[in-house]
Amino acid sequence: MDYKSSGVDIKAGEQAVSEIKGIVKMSHNKNVLTELGSFGGLYNLDLNLWKQPILVSSTDGVGTKILIAKKANKFDTIGRDLVNHCVNDIFVQGAIPQFFLDYIGISNLNIDFVKNIIEGMTTACIENELALIGGEMAEMPDIYQKDDFDLVGTIVGLVEKSNLITGQDIIEGDVIIGLPSTGLHTNGYTLVREIVFNKLNLNLDTHIKDIDSTLQDALLEIHKSYFPLLKKWANPTMIHGMAHITGGGLKGNIKRIIPNHLTAHIDTNSWDIPSLFRWLMEKGNISITNAFDAWNMGIGFVVITSYQNSLEILKEINGIIIGKIEKAQFSENVFLDFSFK
Repeated sequence: MDYKSSGVDIKAGEQAVSEIKGIVKMSHNKNVLTELGSFGGLYNLDLNLWKQPILVSSTDGVGTKILIAKKANKFDTIGRDLVNHCVNDIFVQGAIPQFFLDYIGISNLNIDFVKNIIEGMTTACIENELALIGGEMAEMPDIYQKDDFDLVGTIVGLVEKSNLITGQDIIEGDVIIGLPSTGLHTNGYTLVREIVFNKLNLNLDTHIKDIDSTLQDALLEIHKSYFPLLKKWANPTMIHGMAHITGGGLKGNIKRIIPNHLTAHIDTNSWDIPSLFRWLMEKGNISITNAFDAWNMGIGFVVITSYQNSLEILKEINGIIIGKIEKAQFSENVFLDFSFK
């Protein structure tokens, strides 16, 4: 017996690293001091550029969207999903992304598959101005079933202590700006799969008239990064709070930043809920409250600021005022108003 016959191909792993080195290097900048394959990634922090730098970090995955990618045999988008999701998670506190690391756990190593994912990650890293400095490809046939895999990313960013955005500056009278999502992003796919595959028995190549798209295109739409749009305003004088709308929807994520004595009053009639969500609600017989708990419902990111600042921000971004901050009037500090037309 040898390692390969028991399920782990070391040479395939080494070849995969060799083939992705050039791809990954495209995301590197002068701060990256190591090549891919080192035991640890070295990143030089130029303290001359920072007065009181605060490290901000996060680890996340793309959930069961992986199963959609697997079913479609399309893996060039989920790497971008992963990076963009992680960027949004640290940017809500004002952090500027610095570097990224990934973990790919897989049953059997497939070099083309790995390259597709890494190419997507590298593209997103370049778009978000951060470096992909390392990662891990773990071939474990006893842990993952045949052709199964998992995808996880870790991001590290920096923010000046004076620019840290925590939500503590949110005050009564502030407005809530909603920025459009690009579909489901990376949350709520377990419910989606139950509707489209188990209840409706549909295939990914099915064209859905109501959303003018195939299921594959709609469900693999790339998770949007809001950092490039908003980075110029990322300081407490312009933005009092931000929330990335992921699992738990608007209510579950906005409540994480609202001070206890205030309420975020959101008018769910202030934007048009995209046709994808309306179609899923109809076909799955999903109530409006359950839909807002599971999905972003067309709002992928929220900015809370003064009304005056919102006018300046909205001149340059595609967003809409979806609510306002009031004195606490309810038992919960986020109130979704479902008073539909």
